[in-house]
Amino acid sequence: MDLRPLKQFLALAESLHFNRASLICHVSPSTLSRTIKQLEDQLGVALFERDNRSVSLTSEGERFQTYAREALSQWEIIHNELMAGARELHGSLSMYCSVTASYSFLYEILSQFRPKYPGIEIKLHTGDPEPAIQRVLTDQEDLAIAARPDNLPAGLAFQQIAVSPLLFIAPVVSQLPDSLFEKQLQVHDFDDVPMILQEKGIARQRLDSWFQANGRNPKIYAQVAGNEAIVSMVSLGFGVGVVPEIVLSNSPLAANVQVLKVSPELKPYKVGLCVLEKKLRNPLIAALWNQLSDIL
Repeated sequence: MDLRPLKQFLALAESLHFNRASLICHVSPSTLSRTIKQLEDQLGVALFERDNRSVSLTSEGERFQTYAREALSQWEIIHNELMAGARELHGSLSMYCSVTASYSFLYEILSQFRPKYPGIEIKLHTGDPEPAIQRVLTDQEDLAIAARPDNLPAGLAFQQIAVSPLLFIAPVVSQLPDSLFEKQLQVHDFDDVPMILQEKGIARQRLDSWFQANGRNPKIYAQVAGNEAIVSMVSLGFGVGVVPEIVLSNSPLAANVQVLKVSPELKPYKVGLCVLEKKLRNPLIAALWNQLSDIL
């Protein structure tokens, strides 16, 4: 079976850029363009809206994207089930995580997996941790390392790797009141303190709930995407932030900030590997999932 047209279509659907997609697929832009045109001719619909400046999926393209992902997933399942008797697994898995998670957990997860399954390629994508679970739910990734939300979405399997407290951090050198560093802080002590917060995500939700439960609102100095950016801005003296302990312990700027004593503490992060339950039928994904169970 020639699965290259589906793979090339998905590369373009995810990158929305002919040159980038052609590099991913190791073909020329003209070859990629011909493949997409052939698919559109066979289907009788336009899959992309494109001009000299931009590429975007049509509504038909979005539907075909769902089909293409499912078709490739089902092919890998049957292919590897048929090869399982020979104990050979071949294919690729896509995984998403933050940069911090990549060097905090991936080595331990993959150091034993790779020698055991050398035929499985791991395609790692890194970025802001907030969209990790959504990328799995929308089938953009096979697996993700993410913080567990209070309510786990239906159909999502989660295997815990670690627990990380959420810490209030302040700059070592700043113009903040000395009282912040001299006592156990309560929510009212932050009334006039500039806060550097995530735009959205689990840490932001828990901090907002912490303030609201006491009838107060944070004084927001800045909202950023990513915990690493919070550590950077706090270290420069712009205000107080909240980050998971694993982010702070791995930050090169950790010496420039200090942890504040706050009561009550925020509910900690539960960090783990997540995957759609239906995808655990895929022998490649099941191999990695079971490998993690053995490690833990």
